[in-house]
Amino acid sequence: METFTHRAMGLTEEKPLVFTAMSKHLFYFRAYIVKYVLSQGSVPVNPFMSFDYFLLDTVDRDLVRAGNNTLLRRCDELWVFGPVSDGVLAEIKMARTLGMPVKYFEIRDSKDILPVPHDRIEMEPDVETYRNDLFN
Repeated sequence: METFTHRAMGLTEEKPLVFTAMSKHLFYFRAYIVKYVLSQGSVPVNPFMSFDYFLLDTVDRDLVRAGNNTLLRRCDELWVFGPVSDGVLAEIKMARTLGMPVKYFEIRDSKDILPVPHDRIEMEPDVETYRNDLFN
């Protein structure tokens, strides 16, 4: 009898899980962010790919938020793309509480993703007053 085999069965290297945090304003860029994380040798966990935008409001938003939080707790790192929104700030604070590394990236010209130093992190206007919470 023939034994089943598949190429995927030989790909067993463990890779870090990276939770990708981004404002809803970057929703359209979600697949490109996933591609970027994969190209960096990590496995992306992208809530916009899992839950779309709050499952098009077909379920209570807190169910999606709880799902996001569960995914975040299972990850090894949090990578923030673009300006920090209120939801992203909540994810950053949770990651810090968990002792998880947080990295920041900007998207330039809708094609280049570049690391951002802490002094150049962008905040959306409604959370700018909470800038100190990024590091506490």
